[in-house]
Amino acid sequence: MSRGKRLSFGLALAIILVVLGGLAWFLVAIFEGERPAASLEPSLQYLNGPKEFNLKVSDSKSGLKYLIVKVVQEGRKVKVLEKKFPYKGFLNKEGDHEYTQHFTVDPSALDLGQGSIELILEVRDYSRRNGGDGNLSVVQQKMIVDTIPPSIRAVSRMNYINRGGCGFLVYEASSDTVESGVYVDGMFFPGYPAGEGYSDTAHVCYFTFPYYMKKRPQLYLWGKDRAGNESKAGFYYRIRRRRFRTEAIYITDQFLRKVLPYFSFYHFEENLSDIEKFLKVNRELRKENGAAFYALRTKTEPVRLWEGRWLRLKNSATMARFADHRNYYYKGKKIDEQTHLGVDLASLAHSEVQAANHGKVIFTGRMGIYGLTVVLDHGQGLASVYSHLSEIRVKEGQRVIKGEIIGTTGQTGLAGGDHLHFGVMVNGIFVNPVEWWDSHWIQDNITRKLAMLKKRP
Repeated sequence: MSRGKRLSFGLALAIILVVLGGLAWFLVAIFEGERPAASLEPSLQYLNGPKEFNLKVSDSKSGLKYLIVKVVQEGRKVKVLEKKFPYKGFLNKEGDHEYTQHFTVDPSALDLGQGSIELILEVRDYSRRNGGDGNLSVVQQKMIVDTIPPSIRAVSRMNYINRGGCGFLVYEASSDTVESGVYVDGMFFPGYPAGEGYSDTAHVCYFTFPYYMKKRPQLYLWGKDRAGNESKAGFYYRIRRRRFRTEAIYITDQFLRKVLPYFSFYHFEENLSDIEKFLKVNRELRKENGAAFYALRTKTEPVRLWEGRWLRLKNSATMARFADHRNYYYKGKKIDEQTHLGVDLASLAHSEVQAANHGKVIFTGRMGIYGLTVVLDHGQGLASVYSHLSEIRVKEGQRVIKGEIIGTTGQTGLAGGDHLHFGVMVNGIFVNPVEWWDSHWIQDNITRKLAMLKKRP
């Protein structure tokens, strides 16, 4: 073969190879097998009303061709969204390769019944695979349509509440209720199952009309089911107004020299005078302590731990009352005002302190202005506080019985003398302890209401 013929043959072969290579590339491109990427959010377990979803699809190769969103329930298919994407340019290079869209699934508008459904997203690309239909991606979400709110109803006919005192409500909540309780002007007090001996639907809730509220609050019963449906129900209540005392507290230099060394653990700015240190403790540290007490509400047990009338410090005199409004004076000038959130009881120095009722220790240690403190949980959001102790005889997590010695009185913290500061909290809010020492109050406000639950079928 001549040289010219060999060159011509080589050139022809090269051209054929290029053509074949190009054809192979073209066929691979149009018959590519990569599926579109697709996501559907959020992922829900229940659908209790109109919900917005977001879909995101993409295909970097052939480009997007078609998508559909549909709901399937018991064989019935309902189209929610459909979108077709035009083919643009060579190999759809100018076509749509990414797409996002918000859409709403409304059970009522789609005439969906209660029960299981499947939300399905299907998206195809412009690949010539699968007989020209393209590659298919499918995203499926199984959900339960539940648009019926839980049933919730108060059982006790009339509920009397003292301002600053404790309220107690017994109520029925349907079995699908997962959270319930009482709202007092936007403040939520959780309810709990009544417990052993009562039906599964029987619930109780401790709440309060706080001492600091001046106007008559709006109270209502609230519940929520697994799907997020909510119910509200009113109940009969009557609030007894109560005035609290105002007292003057005179701060002396001798008192400051006595109490301030205890607060060596607290951060004071440089060059503060003793009275400035006192004000920092009385204001800022007091707020920190209040937040710490409130945080303890999460440590409560869901069952009732206490029983019967609560115990008062033996042979003690009342030195200060709950919600006393204290005006502080120094050298004849008013310097501060605060509210006393317990009852101060004084007996002999270093008197033994008994647990007011059965409970579990959820805090021991130093609590700022309250000094050495023990907090007992009595279940269902109820707690008792023992402060200014000189000694603590229990440990956190320990179970105690009514009357068990948990410490001794003292004058730690911001205390002028040896005494016990005793407090009661309902879901982290301080209430008047005096009610809990009264067996008649417990009988009228708690025991009789619980009996109403037992009488119900």
